[in-house]
This record gives sequence, C-alpha cells and structure tokens, in this order.
Amino acid sequence: MQRFSISLMGALLGVSLVTGPVEAGGAKVATTRTERCTNLSRQVDEALETHAASMQVTAAKALQRKGNRFCANKKQAQGIRMLANALKLLGVTPIDPDAVAPKPDLHSKEKKP
Repeated sequence: MQRFSISLMGALLGVSLVTGPVEAGGAKVATTRTERCTNLSRQVDEALETHAASMQVTAAKALQRKGNRFCANKKQAQGIRMLANALKLLGVTPIDPDAVAPKPDLHSKEKKP
C-alpha cells in the first residue's frame, strides 16, 4: 500500500510539473525562457524589416545572432538580454507576453457635472 501511495504522489508531482505555473485566473500558462527567446528573436526580425534604414541595423543583427546562440546553448537568460538589447538599439520596446496590462486609474478621472 505504501508503494502505491508513493507512486501516486510521484504521478501527481509529474502532472503539476507538466502543467506549470498558471496565472491567477487559471487561463494562461507562463511563457518559458525558450519561448521567450523565440518570441524576442521574431520581434527583432520584424523590427529589422520596419527599421531597415536605422544606423544600428548591423549592431542589432550582431546582438540577435549572439542572443540566438546563447538561447540555443541553454543560456536563455543571457540570450533574452541580448535580444532585448537588439530591439532597444532599433528603438523598439520588447513585448513581454506575461506582463499584466496596468489597470486604468479610476480615481484620477474627472467627474462630469
């Protein structure tokens, strides 16, 4: 019986690891670092197309290559920083899919008479 409960606990732990962290509403799963690398690299590609005349294109491409290399070599944190810096060089703010949109300040609105 004890063996059964240990394997059941292992199975439950495995299920919780597979599902990953979930947002408070239970609707959205947090983005992994690997997915973040992919998303940022795609953003850099798009920014390079729209900002082709920028003086920083060569430097941004170099940072993107370096960031992609870090991401591929299991050093996603460094890769994410490189890719975000490439976007900043092009004047683009990196989009964070896990960021919560700020709620409007209801107290600052003026009341209509």
